[in-house]
Amino acid sequence: MAASQKPSGTSIILNHEESSACWSCGSMRAAHFCNACGKVQPPLPADYFSFFGLPRKLNLDPAVLEREFYQLSRKLHPDLFARSSAEEQGWSLQKSSQLNDAYRTLKDPITRTEYLLKLEGVQLEEQSKTATDQARASGQVKKQVVPPELLEEVFELNMQLEEARMNKKAGDVDQDLARQLAQTRQHLEEKFDALFQELQGYWAEWDTLITRAESGQDTSGERRKVRDTMVGLLNRRSYIRNLVRDVNEVLEG
Repeated sequence: MAASQKPSGTSIILNHEESSACWSCGSMRAAHFCNACGKVQPPLPADYFSFFGLPRKLNLDPAVLEREFYQLSRKLHPDLFARSSAEEQGWSLQKSSQLNDAYRTLKDPITRTEYLLKLEGVQLEEQSKTATDQARASGQVKKQVVPPELLEEVFELNMQLEEARMNKKAGDVDQDLARQLAQTRQHLEEKFDALFQELQGYWAEWDTLITRAESGQDTSGERRKVRDTMVGLLNRRSYIRNLVRDVNEVLEG
């Protein structure tokens, strides 16, 4: 087919996942809109980084991400496609949904890291409150890996929490125990914050390795080491977050 001829919409729509041509005018399509005719393009399988045209790096400029989000939000608003074809209306809605999911995930540095690790084939340990509640409801034991450096502290904390719960059921208040739990909570919160600071260092290291890989260097081995380290830090952070939650439930519940 000659480049100057407009292809039939049906053939392009049926093959849009395999084609980089605009379904409407046949020109080279961009990610979301055709550079030539401006038509919205069918959604293609893409990770959240690719959706925004970003490399898989962890230090993103929040202002740039937010600006791109609002620009795309305005361009994909359903009202703009009220007179368009049903296909275009559907594509704009699909892309709007992808946009919201991508922005919600990438704007937070922790969810961004967790998402990148999933793209790298890593499944993080489930330490969420939802998993805890589901395990309690089903009677199953939730998978939890206690960080080695916290073993002794966690054992003591669990004893204190159990004592505090028993006191609460009996209507008693042990002020000394409450003070000890409050001190433990502060110590855990400090550890939680320190892990975030440590993660930031590995974000920078990861991004450097990605830049080197983009220039043709083989950094796969180094990236695996950084990836595994970040997994360990995130799992410890999740575990500590749950400990703080347990203390809060006893002290404030």
